[in-house]
Amino acid sequence: MRAEASVAAAGEPVLASYFHNTVLRHKSIDRALAYQLASVLDHTALTATALQEVIAEAMEDDASISRAMQADICAWFDRDPACDQYITPFLYFKGFHALQSHRIAHWLWLKGRHTLALYFQSRVSEQFAVDIHPAAQFGSGIMIDHATGLVVGETCVIEDDVSMLHSVTLGGSGSGGGDRHPKIGRGVMIGAGAKILGPVRIGEGVKVAAGSLVLRDVAAHATVAGVPARTVGSESAAAPAYTMDQTLDSGD
Repeated sequence: MRAEASVAAAGEPVLASYFHNTVLRHKSIDRALAYQLASVLDHTALTATALQEVIAEAMEDDASISRAMQADICAWFDRDPACDQYITPFLYFKGFHALQSHRIAHWLWLKGRHTLALYFQSRVSEQFAVDIHPAAQFGSGIMIDHATGLVVGETCVIEDDVSMLHSVTLGGSGSGGGDRHPKIGRGVMIGAGAKILGPVRIGEGVKVAAGSLVLRDVAAHATVAGVPARTVGSESAAAPAYTMDQTLDSGD
C-alpha cells in the first residue's frame, strides 16, 4: 500500500498531501486506519482527534481487528474487478469504512461501552447509509460491495469469507427478544437487495440471488432465489463469495 500511495502521489501531485496524510506518514497500517476512520467519522460531537484515540485503543487491545481488516482488503482486491490496488478500498470504499468502523463499535460493545458503540453505529449510518448493530458478529475476509442500504441486526453472525452487495437486509422477524437474526455460513454470497429474516441458518457456500426473500434455513452449497426463496439450479461452488458469479443455472 505504501508503494501504491507513492506512485499515486507522484502521478497526481495535487493529491500528494492526501496520500501523505492517509498512508505514507504512518508507521503501521493500524495507525493509518485509525486516521482514516477518524477523518470520515469526524463530527463536532466527537472530533477526529478523539475518535482516532478510541480506534487506536481498540486496535492495540485486540490484534484480531487488524488481522480481519487486512483480510478484508485482500477480499476486495481478489473479488472486485473494480479494485485493482490494495489501497483502493482502504481510501475510497464506504463498504470497507463501514465494516472497519463496525469492528471498532463491536469492540466497544464487548467492553460494555454501549453508549459509544451506538454512537459509532449512528455515525456510520449517517455517513455511509449502512446500519449495523454493534453486537453483530463478523468474521474476516468480508466484502460488502457498494454497501448502500445494508442493514445487519443485533444477533446476526457472519462467518469468514462472505460477500454481499448493496441493500441486503439481515433482519429479525417479530418483536420478541433473544436470538432473532440470521447466521451466515462461510463463503456465502448474498446478492443485491436480498432480505434474510429471522434466526435462520444459511449454510456454507450458499448463493442467495439478488432480490430474494429468505425465511427458512438453507442447506450448504444451495442456490436460492425468489420471493419467498426456493432452491434453484445445481449445487453452488465451494465458496461463491470468491467468484461473485450471480447466475442461477436454473432450468426455469
